[in-house]
Amino acid sequence: MAENDNSFLNANNIYVDVEGESGKNLKLKENQRLNLVGIINSRFSNAEQARDLTEKRWITSYENYRGLYSKSVKFRESEKSRVFVKITKTKVLAAFGQLVDVIFGTGSFPISISETKIPEGELGQAHFDMNNMMQGIETSMTEEVPDNIGNRIEDEIVNPYEIGYEGDGRTLKPGATFYKGLFQETIENQAEDAGILVEGFSPDPSVLEISPAQKAARRMEKLIHDQIEESNGSSEIRNALLESALLGTGIIKGPFNFNKKLHRWDKNEEGERSYNPLEVRVPRIEFVSCWDFYPDPQATNIEECEYVIHRHKMNRSQLRQLRNMPYFNKDMIRSCLQDGPNYIEKDFELRLKDDVTTEMDAYQSNFEVLEYWGIMDAEYAREVGIDLPDSVDDLDEVQINAWVCGDKLLRAVINPFTPYRIPYHSFPYERNPYNFFGIGVAENMEDSQQIMNGHARMAIDNLALAGSLVFDVDESALVGGQSMEVYPGKIFRRQAGMPGQAIYGLKFPNTAPENMMMFDRFRQLADEQTGIPSYSHGQTGVQSMTRTASGMSMLLGAASLNIKTVIKNLDDFLLKPLGESYFQWNMQFFEGGLDIVGDLEVKATGTNSLMQKEVRSQRLTMFLQTAQNPTIAPFVKISKLVSELAYSLDLDPDEILNDPEEAAMMAQIIGLQNARQNIGEEAQPFGGQPTAMGSPTGTPTQPQSLGPTGTGGGNIGIGGVPVAGEDQFSGTLRAVGPTNQGSNQ
Repeated sequence: MAENDNSFLNANNIYVDVEGESGKNLKLKENQRLNLVGIINSRFSNAEQARDLTEKRWITSYENYRGLYSKSVKFRESEKSRVFVKITKTKVLAAFGQLVDVIFGTGSFPISISETKIPEGELGQAHFDMNNMMQGIETSMTEEVPDNIGNRIEDEIVNPYEIGYEGDGRTLKPGATFYKGLFQETIENQAEDAGILVEGFSPDPSVLEISPAQKAARRMEKLIHDQIEESNGSSEIRNALLESALLGTGIIKGPFNFNKKLHRWDKNEEGERSYNPLEVRVPRIEFVSCWDFYPDPQATNIEECEYVIHRHKMNRSQLRQLRNMPYFNKDMIRSCLQDGPNYIEKDFELRLKDDVTTEMDAYQSNFEVLEYWGIMDAEYAREVGIDLPDSVDDLDEVQINAWVCGDKLLRAVINPFTPYRIPYHSFPYERNPYNFFGIGVAENMEDSQQIMNGHARMAIDNLALAGSLVFDVDESALVGGQSMEVYPGKIFRRQAGMPGQAIYGLKFPNTAPENMMMFDRFRQLADEQTGIPSYSHGQTGVQSMTRTASGMSMLLGAASLNIKTVIKNLDDFLLKPLGESYFQWNMQFFEGGLDIVGDLEVKATGTNSLMQKEVRSQRLTMFLQTAQNPTIAPFVKISKLVSELAYSLDLDPDEILNDPEEAAMMAQIIGLQNARQNIGEEAQPFGGQPTAMGSPTGTPTQPQSLGPTGTGGGNIGIGGVPVAGEDQFSGTLRAVGPTNQGSNQ
């Protein structure tokens, strides 16, 4: 594989090599590069200053989560306790657990792809033209399939386990199974190519109807779910969810191109195994910390950003690895390595460290690299070597991606994505309508956490005072030079003087209950501020409303209203944009046989996954019961109804449901079984009831205990008197013949 392909990002515009140009042009381009680097550094400085107050809020939230007192908190010398009750940590983890349960608890990733009401490019509903179907498929197979397809099909039917050879043309398509790879897997494409697929519904109910647009949407949905799972996307999203609950904002980067190595072993003719890995291009997403992300200060969401800057902290090895990425200038990377490390830690990095180093070794071996995504003047872009179309005027703006280390421009290319987009997805826990960054759980309960810590310290200091005796000693009444140590059996020597007690024990009042009462009150306020009640994450003790299951259900239902608002933010700012990005990536970069065109819509089902599928499955089940009415059944498409019911239950209809042909065969088999059973029942007299001998026809009579009366059975009950012409088994009258013995005699 080419060197430029071994990367997470591909572009169609390469950094232009300026070697061989005149010295004047070379100097001009060098000056323009410095101008571009200066513009990027200037924008980074502005974004950093605008984020200063937000960083202070994040530091406070992090310290409350870790149980650390800020440097601004001053204690009196009389305060002995430094206890920190980490209620913030409990609330943050409870919120994180709820988000993870909603996103990943349903078994499938909550991004669905569906066709629009009026799809374009694909047929919404279609059926086969039965008059031209066989002729069209034969023509299509003759044109596209080798001449020996008939023999191969016959061989496969006779001997499906025959071992083939490489190059025999019997390779199945990805996702196809045996025997379906030659017929059902491609029947829609063959029918469409042969012109026998007619748009609309068929007036004949026996004709097979399909929905090409829906099948294309379901195929794209399965592909995106598989890509997220194989690229470890779930772990990256979990990291973003935790940071959103803690700091208020989570950020996901991607999807980008990534060459994944598939481990494969081949066996040669001698039977020896050899390791032969295969590299495939897959999309990958990454988690980006809020501390390293600097958006446009004027924007309130990612769509309004003219630019974003991602700050990287790289060691020498990581900086060298950039040479293997496409369109990076190797000479500039070599120059950065020669100049030495230039990373300087920010103030918040020193605050985040538990063990602050006294020396300056923290940044001696690291480099600061800025990754810039955003707009740039076309004049600057063209003069630094970016290839732009001639139709782009110098006064226009273009989307670029640039990497900067110090005053060196490592990479500058046009934004490779079509359509142009900034490949970052930022989602708030609770949205702040006037700021880019959201509000987290820790910030919501900051005041309650401080007051709970204060009352807890007061209660402990008071208990330390009230739990021990304080002695009042009259030294004038005691002999001088005695030890004041107190222990059981201690004797104090008293000198002559006024009679009276010389040592008094003082007991201070205990105010800890009042302090803990205030602690509990502000813990309840923390529940109100965060919308996460204590009983939802394991608070002990029985309250009035939690004594019964119905009361607990009511409380949890009310508590879920707040988390639904948070999940809605995930839908709007993460899941839906991420699904659209995966869809656009597959349409642009996917190397497999993905033949999907049409008007597809991405839906984020995070909130709806709580109730929508359950409600939909209940409604489909009720309608299926209604469709069993013989007068309604002819108007209902049972196969479509069953398929939608399986899909609402998170089951794959293609795996558990038969296609119409297989369903017809199974119906015929079941009909034959029912017919045989009915024939067997008709052979039994009186509709299969026991005969006079006590067993059905054809079944051997089993020995029976006669009981004490000799007539069979145990207790003797009250029975009816037999009447002439009455059936002793069914109790109904029969027609009596001339012999008065019944017509069967």
